[in-house]
Amino acid sequence: MSVSLSSCSSVLKRVLLLALLALAGCASGPNVATDHDPAANLSTYRTFGFIKPLSTDRPGYSTLASWRLKQSTRRELERRGYRYADTNPELLVNFNVNIRERQDVRSTPSAARYGYFGYRMGLYDPWGGYPADVYTVNYKVGTVAVDLVDAQRKQLVWQGMIEGRVSQKDMQNPSAAIDQVIARIFTKFPATAQPQ
Repeated sequence: MSVSLSSCSSVLKRVLLLALLALAGCASGPNVATDHDPAANLSTYRTFGFIKPLSTDRPGYSTLASWRLKQSTRRELERRGYRYADTNPELLVNFNVNIRERQDVRSTPSAARYGYFGYRMGLYDPWGGYPADVYTVNYKVGTVAVDLVDAQRKQLVWQGMIEGRVSQKDMQNPSAAIDQVIARIFTKFPATAQPQ
């Protein structure tokens, strides 16, 4: 049996296209968005603290999520020259976290299309009347927002937000996941504190 070079290149093109799509899927990650008050100069602030109670706390107690968010945010702000102050900070930090269930309905060609008839691959297209297998994928999507508020004016001056899929690994190791999320948000933070 002889196979023409054009059909081999057609198969190769399809394989390369699938590989590129897979790589693009891996490269895309959570979406980060920021907003700020254009009148606020973030580098003139030197100290920060946390709003009490945080939005991630519960009535009467602080959550582990709040504690982890505070640790990660403190580390990122201190890397940028800001100092933590328990009393009279210039900036107050607050968080919002939301995790919700999502569902995608997907379809793939049925086994009849490529299973037994796989010998057709690249030579000619199969008849389009074969049924597709339909299935659902359940997953979690998480959103984390970090607010920086001018403590004196009670005005939001910067917000960083990230949204993306929450994996089983993230749920099993929330400390590492929160560190990564906060670090990623602060890659978009536009300032460092000016020295006194």
